[in-house]
Amino acid sequence: MWFDTQASEAANFYCSVFKDSRIIKTAYYGKAGHEVHNMQEGTVLTVEFELNGNRFIALNGGPLFKFNEAISFVIDCDTQDEIDYYWSKLSEGGDKNAQQCGWLKDKYGLSWQVVPVKLGEFMADKDRTKVERVMGKVMQMKKIELNTLEQAYAGA
Repeated sequence: MWFDTQASEAANFYCSVFKDSRIIKTAYYGKAGHEVHNMQEGTVLTVEFELNGNRFIALNGGPLFKFNEAISFVIDCDTQDEIDYYWSKLSEGGDKNAQQCGWLKDKYGLSWQVVPVKLGEFMADKDRTKVERVMGKVMQMKKIELNTLEQAYAGA
C-alpha cells in the first residue's frame, strides 16, 4: 500500500479496526538513496502488518501515487452488526461521495467493500429473477442492509 507519509498512522488505524491484527515490523529510511526518495533519515519507510491473518506492507513513498477504485479490499460479514461496525469505523473521515453498493473509501483513500457473505450466495443463484431482485436493491444502497437483501431474495 503506497502512502505519502501516513504508512505508520494507517497501519495502526487498520489494526485498531480489525480485531485479529498486529504490527509485525517497521523499517526506516537511512541516508542511502536520499537524492531519489527525498525522505529524511529515520522516517518510516515501511510498516508490515497483519489484518485477520492477511499480511500487508504500507510504504511511505511520497505523493507520486494515489489509491483509486481500481482495487479494493473485501470484508465478508456474517451479520448486519459486522457490516455496521466495519462501515462505521472505515468510513469515518473518508470520502462520502465514494460510497455505493457496499464500497466505501477510507480517510487514506483506500477502497473497501463491506458485504454480507450471503450476497455472494444470492448472486450465484441459478434463479435469475432472485438475482435481479437482489441486484436491484444493491444498486440503490450505499451501506448494505442484509435484511433488505434477504427480503428481495425471498421475493418479499
